[in-house]
Amino acid sequence: MSTASAPMEIGRVALVVNDIGLVGSFYKQALGLAELSNDGETMRLGAGSTTLLELRADKAARRRNPQEAGLFHTAFLLPSRADLGAWLLHASDSRLPLEGASDHLVSEAIYLSDPEGNGIEVYIDRPRSGWKTRNGQIQMATNGLDLNDLAAAAKAPFTQAPEGTVIGHVHLQTGSVPEAEAFYSGDLGFAISTHYPGAAFYGSGGYHHHLATNTWNSRGASLRKFPSTGLADLQILVDAEPLAALRAKLPAALSDPWGTPITLSPKAA
Repeated sequence: MSTASAPMEIGRVALVVNDIGLVGSFYKQALGLAELSNDGETMRLGAGSTTLLELRADKAARRRNPQEAGLFHTAFLLPSRADLGAWLLHASDSRLPLEGASDHLVSEAIYLSDPEGNGIEVYIDRPRSGWKTRNGQIQMATNGLDLNDLAAAAKAPFTQAPEGTVIGHVHLQTGSVPEAEAFYSGDLGFAISTHYPGAAFYGSGGYHHHLATNTWNSRGASLRKFPSTGLADLQILVDAEPLAALRAKLPAALSDPWGTPITLSPKAA
């Protein structure tokens, strides 16, 4: 369960937070992320030696309004169904305030938020051979998830985010789906994999989605006003050839139509 075969995938997500100690402790305890570095202003968290999340402290930043453009959720993809079952038992034992759980046909997902309201998804993919398409779009749904069956898949207690955990996708709030499609598909080159009412999903290399954009809470949202808490930078890892093409046509200081900074970086050899 990895997106590494895709020409483009998510690298790390950077968040501005008011209380870096509180939020950092949450990600370490709730998701089992390891603290890789911390100078008091920036904390890097990850699995193994790979940074997945960067927290940037700004006590004075205004708290982002949930109806603004920005982050809907960061989705952490675990290596196996046994890992997700173990994490579910950990979440139950820890009394984490879960906000939902869904069977998306292509994946099984559980939802929650961090202490400053940044959305989180913890999920696993179903085997790609079982994904179905209709009219060229990957079929996805939001069905109930059998939590008992998932918990039964656990083979060992969850103690830390296992090596191989990645950010499988990032879901964004935007002001307009067509404008989002023009940027994320038209400019960056992600294929549109499917649509929901008020949302579009984008993938690379046949993946169900590395990115999604919706207007469920943020229809008509204007340019983001910084400094604020929430999504500060989204890193996209790109193979060498498409990266060179993107850098040739796009500005070095890249941001989406709502002002969220985008960093294009080479994938590791």
